[in-house]
Amino acid sequence: MFSGIHCVLFDLDGTLIDSAPDLGLAADEMRTARGLPSLPLPDYRAHAGSGARGMLGVAFGITPDDPRFGPLREEFFAGYERRLTWLTRAFDGVDQLLAGLQARRVRWGIVTNKSRRFTSPLTAAMPLLQTACVVVSGDTTPHTKPHPAPLLEAMRVAGVDPHHCLYVGDDERDMIAGRAAGIATVAARYGYLGAGADVAVWPADAWIDEPRQLLNLLRPA
Repeated sequence: MFSGIHCVLFDLDGTLIDSAPDLGLAADEMRTARGLPSLPLPDYRAHAGSGARGMLGVAFGITPDDPRFGPLREEFFAGYERRLTWLTRAFDGVDQLLAGLQARRVRWGIVTNKSRRFTSPLTAAMPLLQTACVVVSGDTTPHTKPHPAPLLEAMRVAGVDPHHCLYVGDDERDMIAGRAAGIATVAARYGYLGAGADVAVWPADAWIDEPRQLLNLLRPA
């Protein structure tokens, strides 16, 4: 169990919200517009945590070093922006988790690699996310996870030190960033994880299989 936790920071996609349907369909619509057959959502889901890189990799089999990637990424961003919250929902149990944290007077915030272009309207459209004490996006600092800078900035804004903070995420980069920032980490095994990921070898301090389990890891004050 973790003791003395004053603030819990969360990754966004794959940890608090299931955005894979909107991300995947934005990419799949690009496929079908070009006369390619639609792909099933599970093909996209495992790569949803990688954003445009993951979605375009599934849809077109390209990587960021491909000269077509830049224009396709902008097209994807525009399509995703149009459907930002059509199908996106909080994972089951997130509402109870956040309510449980508030009942214990534990603050919570968001640290994501998603750019502010998307996080600002998304969090504004989802009332559940509006009680966050801090939101750090992928372009808030000069670096993205696995660099610790976004977590360090979130702690600065929240006024909390690493010994009283916890970070929860569904990607190995989250665990690496947390360790580099001196924060205890929890891996969300219900998230996107990445295709073929071996969560057991991630540098996490604990693992949960559904959001509410996090409350069981927090020692009462």
